Amino acid sequence: MLITKTTKNTATYSSTLVLSAWSFAMVISSFVFMYVGYLIDELLNTSPNFMLGLFVLAIFLCVGRLYRDAWIRRG
Repeated sequence: MLITKTTKNTATYSSTLVLSAWSFAMVISSFVFMYVGYLIDELLNTSPNFMLGLFVLAIFLCVGRLYRDAWIRRG
């Protein structure tokens, strides 16, 4: 049987890892949404409308999911 000891440092490392994962997800999703918006803009000849709109949507969705995850972990 393996006995593990949970310390304050383990909790700190865990929360840091979760934050870095959310940051990575935010960057990747914003680039993907921005690229899809760029493709739609090229197809419809609308300058940066869809690109910026989808970029803002990606940021809001990621921040909302981060807030929801933090709310669930809190209590």
